Amino acid sequence: MPPRSTAALSDKAATMQTQRDRHIQCIAEWSRMAWQKASDYNRRAKVEAAIGRWKQVIGNGRPSTRGRVRARIEVTVAVYVLNRMLQLRRPGYVRIV
Repeated sequence: MPPRSTAALSDKAATMQTQRDRHIQCIAEWSRMAWQKASDYNRRAKVEAAIGRWKQVIGNGRPSTRGRVRARIEVTVAVYVLNRMLQLRRPGYVRIV
């Protein structure tokens, strides 16, 4: 998660910076958008969204089948279903002049 807009550096920031302190300094020096590009935040957000979709559609936890082969097939089918859902919902963008 990105630090809040009102976030302040920790007390030990001068001697021993944490990752959070470095993120706050980067945002202060450049901008939030530059920080997102530098930290690859958008990619992480997309991964978290994909995991959330997986849990919502397929379910949380282990595969319901027993055995490695059947579990692998179940995961393969689940991935196919999620990818297909994304293809159907993905909007097409057209430039209007």
